[in-house]
Amino acid sequence: MDEERIRRHAYQLWEEAGKPNGRDREFWERAKELAAIEENQSLATKSRPATGESATSTPVEPPEAIENQGDFPGMADQGEEQPHAPRRRKRS
Repeated sequence: MDEERIRRHAYQLWEEAGKPNGRDREFWERAKELAAIEENQSLATKSRPATGESATSTPVEPPEAIENQGDFPGMADQGEEQPHAPRRRKRS
């Protein structure tokens, strides 16, 4: 992580909190979290290259995963194929 970016975030957080004394560690930790979030977001939004070796390599999801979506042998959706329990009659 970029220490300068963390320092800028910590300073901004400290200013927004009214410049309190003795809480530098708290602002530094929060700034590290913000920097990590920013870094993860930028990595997550990078597109895959359309050409080259990575474009022809194994896809992110194997074709079987897409073809078999929702297929779980022995499982039924929301009560389908499940026998209903007989209703009990009230005793008079």
